[in-house]
Amino acid sequence: MKPLIGINLDIKAGPPEEASIQTTYTDAILKSGGIPILLAPMPREDLREVLRRLDGLMLIGGADYCPSLYDEPAHPSCELTPAKRQEFDLALVSEALSDDKMPILGICLGCQLININQGGTLVQDIKSHLPESPVEHASKNGWKVGFHQHDVIISEDGILKGLFSAKQFSVPTSHHQSVRQVGKQLKVVATAEDGVIEAIEMQDRDFVVGVQWHPERDYETNRPLFEKLITASQGRRSKN
Repeated sequence: MKPLIGINLDIKAGPPEEASIQTTYTDAILKSGGIPILLAPMPREDLREVLRRLDGLMLIGGADYCPSLYDEPAHPSCELTPAKRQEFDLALVSEALSDDKMPILGICLGCQLININQGGTLVQDIKSHLPESPVEHASKNGWKVGFHQHDVIISEDGILKGLFSAKQFSVPTSHHQSVRQVGKQLKVVATAEDGVIEAIEMQDRDFVVGVQWHPERDYETNRPLFEKLITASQGRRSKN
């Protein structure tokens, strides 16, 4: 049987509130041989039951988590994700990481979520933090408007090095925040040319990876990343 990959959803304000996802995320899982299972916000007890039945997890992008999670006041550029999504996402990543066999891929905000859960902090606004940087991490009209392309540089030590033949390549990206202080058990495995952290992974885990770019927006280039998630999830299924 194909592995079941849980995916969290974005929440849009109502009334009534709407839980949704862009099909590029689900398509990437389907193309790689997995079955996407959409996870709407639910009580923690129900979440634990669902996670026991899943083989892997993907955490998607979205608006900003509240900086109070890492003990900072909010930068004026912050646009907070709805409280219902933040509360559920925090429970989801905490429960998933408590299972040391659960493969996890975090994309953009999902990468930041892994880092926050592990006690890390974020750069709240890259343009303010690095005003002289020539790298456009989002479209020239801002991260809420569209995507841009820039290069990422893969480090010599990590899962990503074994997945991509090129050490440096272009990725689709749309973000104004990024990992700043890396959380416990995490290490940096890719950066942009301006030093902004573009990927992290958890040490001593088979597959817990966060990427700041949007691999689902360029599936063919990033196919190895999704296929690794599916392979790791198949391995978890075979052991259960």
